[in-house]
Amino acid sequence: MIKVLDKQITDKIAAGEVIERPVSIVKELIENSIDAGATKITVEILNGGKSYIRVTDNGHGIPKDEVETAFLRHATSKINDVKDLDSLYTLGFRGEALASIAAVTRTEIITKTKEQKVAKRVEIHGSNVISSEEIGSEDGTTIIIRDLFYNTPARLKFMKGDNTESVQIIDLLSEIALAYKDIQIRFINNHSVVFSTLGDGNRLNTIMRVFRDVDTKSLVPVDTDINGIHIEGYVSNPKVSRNNRKTQIFFVNGRVIDSKVIQKGIDLGYRERLFEGRYPICFLFLTTDPGTIDVNIHPNKKEVRFDDESVVIEAVRQGILSALETKKAIPEVGKLFRDENNENKEVVKQVDIKSFLSTLEDKVSEHEEIMAEEAVQEVIPHFNAVTVPEKKIIELKSPLLRPFEFDDLKIKGAIFDTYIEATDENTFYLIDQHAAQERIFYEKLVSSYDSEKKDRQQMLFPLIINVSLSNAENESRWLEPLSEMGFSISEFGNGTYRISEIPMFMELSEAEDFINTFIDNAAVNNDMKNTVVIDKLIMMSCKAAIKAHDRLSLEEMQALINDLKLCRNPYSCPHGRPTVIRFTQYEIERMFKRA
Repeated sequence: MIKVLDKQITDKIAAGEVIERPVSIVKELIENSIDAGATKITVEILNGGKSYIRVTDNGHGIPKDEVETAFLRHATSKINDVKDLDSLYTLGFRGEALASIAAVTRTEIITKTKEQKVAKRVEIHGSNVISSEEIGSEDGTTIIIRDLFYNTPARLKFMKGDNTESVQIIDLLSEIALAYKDIQIRFINNHSVVFSTLGDGNRLNTIMRVFRDVDTKSLVPVDTDINGIHIEGYVSNPKVSRNNRKTQIFFVNGRVIDSKVIQKGIDLGYRERLFEGRYPICFLFLTTDPGTIDVNIHPNKKEVRFDDESVVIEAVRQGILSALETKKAIPEVGKLFRDENNENKEVVKQVDIKSFLSTLEDKVSEHEEIMAEEAVQEVIPHFNAVTVPEKKIIELKSPLLRPFEFDDLKIKGAIFDTYIEATDENTFYLIDQHAAQERIFYEKLVSSYDSEKKDRQQMLFPLIINVSLSNAENESRWLEPLSEMGFSISEFGNGTYRISEIPMFMELSEAEDFINTFIDNAAVNNDMKNTVVIDKLIMMSCKAAIKAHDRLSLEEMQALINDLKLCRNPYSCPHGRPTVIRFTQYEIERMFKRA
């Protein structure tokens, strides 16, 4: 028998489409505050928002005779006819949010317009009005949400832990604060202030207060108009990148969105400027004719459809290229080279043999195959670090068969500050110093992680790092693994951590880069206790810790080769690239037509 469902049932069904978790409620309420013209907004949560959410604003409020109407489904002040759907600048518009929230929570609203002398307070439980009265209050609106899904217990089992739910809200409010630089936004989590923005119109100030792990000195402003699209914001210069897109945040007409279209434009703008697998930091704001986009394609309104995706891709690409061609985008030159006047270190004279390498380029793959055939196939072993105070090396359980003897190598120099030249009796070798460093770094770190005894070095001045608000909230995912690797880390304030000890084999700069990259990776991996994930993160983090174009002295080159020969697999970096390529005397003579 077909029948019309009861209103309470239909309200709960509809609520399930709009309200998935606490962050859904915060999103709807704060967007309503922004649409109400608020210049100050305070958001407070308890237990990840599951038990308590409060949003207070100083917006224009709701007239007292319209408060209960606002909680009816499809009640909205933002649409009058169907044509309005093609010219939307407001964030909310469907009229479903308040009705959906009230259907599955205990909701309280206190609201007052400037024209009214008193405020209206209404309490609604599960879509039913419990009380309605007039009280004294300031202009604006406060909405308090308690006991999410109290009347739909089956939905509760889909809730995550408090920290996970809090992180989603932190990420949302961080994005909102970034988009609305003229609004003061204050966020309180379990009675502690997480951040408070100034609302002074300076977006860099907002980034510094909210995205504490981003160095604003590395950001380049973007401000351009292309094909009817205005693009502004900030992107990082090519010197600064991440290994995921977590710090790529996009807005279209003030609405934070997910967009592969904009991502493609970014990738094209940075083409040939970043290594594969590295992503720039991007805070981009696009303003376009609302008639050229469709935001009504998903209940959470975080997806948009562009009428012409190619126009958007090209606009983003050109905007980034214009920014990266400015003086601001040129990285400041640090101490790239070591002191050449140090009498104790003989700096190798660099030899320009580009033409020689060009000639050999076609032979590289052939020689990689030769090395692979002669090298012993690697079986990942279980190996342990031992404490050797003088050298800090890894002791292997058994010696390995080598295709050549490292001890027989004679270092001749280096080219391009990257490739060490070496020879033995009848063979010429090129050793990629960075790939070699990655292999050494990786094996020592994994060994330290596996070892019960951690070989640490105390720092004279502790290292202080800032992490993003969401990473600070989720510190349990990365704090313990880093400790297992030999770092001593303790909390040092809101989002700030103090590192007093680092693994013995690391330099300070390596340690700082490694920690930041590891934490960033931990944010996008679900199971940090899974050793396979840990291993993968270590490999990715090692890549970030290696500096390009370090000029090494002869002594440093020899030390690098000495460390490399102790590795379980000295012939490739953790990512599979070869560390050594060799050319026999006969093969070189053949290339010069001597044989």
